[in-house]
Amino acid sequence: MRKYGPVPKRPPLTAQRIIEAAAAVADDGGLAAVSMRNVAKELKVEAMSLYHHVADKESLLDGLADWIVVQIELPEVTDPWRAAMSARAHSAHDVLSAHPWAITLIESRPAPGLPLLRHHDRIVGCLLESGFSAALATHAFSAIDAYVYGFTLSEANLPFTPGDGAEEAFASDVAPAADEFPYLARSLGELMETGTYSYAAEFDYGLDLILDGFVTRLAARS
Repeated sequence: MRKYGPVPKRPPLTAQRIIEAAAAVADDGGLAAVSMRNVAKELKVEAMSLYHHVADKESLLDGLADWIVVQIELPEVTDPWRAAMSARAHSAHDVLSAHPWAITLIESRPAPGLPLLRHHDRIVGCLLESGFSAALATHAFSAIDAYVYGFTLSEANLPFTPGDGAEEAFASDVAPAADEFPYLARSLGELMETGTYSYAAEFDYGLDLILDGFVTRLAARS
């Protein structure tokens, strides 16, 4: 007679597991795919069982927004501001690139959750403790986030995956006619002639330009 071992127990359903399953659904199908039914399917449970841990879809989306925010590296308020803002910007770019739906979600929530408020408080605190005025700290925070969000969205919509020579291959496919677009052709030719151009490196260059600007503004307050 064939013997069967004990059926392995599923881990208990928790709010955290539900949020993580919602993230997996969003990664696979975008934010529009996130529903109580699809999340339950991801977890292999009945949809009604989710309501013991998450009140409704809006609460689920709030939790998902918080889940994204807590993954982004935060500085201490006593950290040197430039290194702190650079590290936080790179972390945000990495997290948002891994979950392209996250920018829309974070910006669309009607009320910020506690993780987002703590996040903002820490960033502003680091800047204020470094000698920024409230206005200059707000300008810096806004400029850095706008840059991170914009670059991440642009990168996600590129018709190629940056790195490993992809830029050079793409450029050769779409090279503009020099007689019709002389400046584009010249620029593209100079960029690609060494074979070392990387679109991803543009993130660091642009971020440094922004931070350099705030170094100057901060010095002007002294």
